[in-house]
Amino acid sequence: MGLFAKIKAGLQKTQAKLVHELKRIITRSPKLTAGTIEELEGALLGADLGTAMTHQILDAVRKAYETQGSTGVDVFTIASREVEQSLATGRSELAKAPSGLTVISLVGVNGTGKTTTTAKLAHLLQNRGDTAVLAACDTFRAAAIGQLKLWGQRLNVPVIAGADKADPASVAHDAVTAANARGATYLLVDTAGRLHTKHNLMQELQKLHRVMGKQTPGAPHEVLLVLDATTGMNALTQAREFHKAVPLTGLVVTKLDGTSKGGMVVAIQKELGLPIKFIGLGEQPDDLQPFDAHEFAAALFAD
Repeated sequence: MGLFAKIKAGLQKTQAKLVHELKRIITRSPKLTAGTIEELEGALLGADLGTAMTHQILDAVRKAYETQGSTGVDVFTIASREVEQSLATGRSELAKAPSGLTVISLVGVNGTGKTTTTAKLAHLLQNRGDTAVLAACDTFRAAAIGQLKLWGQRLNVPVIAGADKADPASVAHDAVTAANARGATYLLVDTAGRLHTKHNLMQELQKLHRVMGKQTPGAPHEVLLVLDATTGMNALTQAREFHKAVPLTGLVVTKLDGTSKGGMVVAIQKELGLPIKFIGLGEQPDDLQPFDAHEFAAALFAD
């Protein structure tokens, strides 16, 4: 399955609902009335595209109707173009240190799929010809260490772990040492899920990053916030607060295949200006995909 087909399949719930609504509104009212605009706004907001993006699309639709009249205006093409332009930040490639080890820290609240995403990202990197090491720094949840070790065995990726309840910064320190000793290209750090409101846990995350930065200049080179697409616009609050505590470099959006609120990707990127680096479209190791603004926008409004 090609990337577009995979993204389209993953976005099916969002796309089906959105396209159905837009078609219903447009076919019933070929003229652009105040009522039509209001209905279009409701449909776009319903897909969690956010206020700013919704108004950007509506402005573009209005302009098209003013210059072209009702004939020849394709709302789907206009919406897809606006979304693509917003998402195309040009910073979606994963960072790589000029030399030596590149450290990627994955952060987020509980239940977003952080541990699984960490392992899938290692799989993706290894398929590209890089070497990866996993660091099990979620030491509060015993299951997380076991889960990461299982993924490591399945994907043949080494996992550095400490004891249950060990100091996460200490595990991170050991992981950097081990990854450097192995000559690995990437170290992927699975951090404990934490609520963005817990100040002490955010401080612990800052400490973990400081420890790695002392060992390897510039580490962590990426801080990726893992967001669950099924939470819709609630994810925006999480992103704002995490970004205040630890400067984020990008987002990974998981569980897009299970939601009709896939537009939240657009809303969050639009508000925070953070690039989407990867999207999760299913359970299999290959279902974590590098983000492509053109493919995403096309799949979202595919008629």
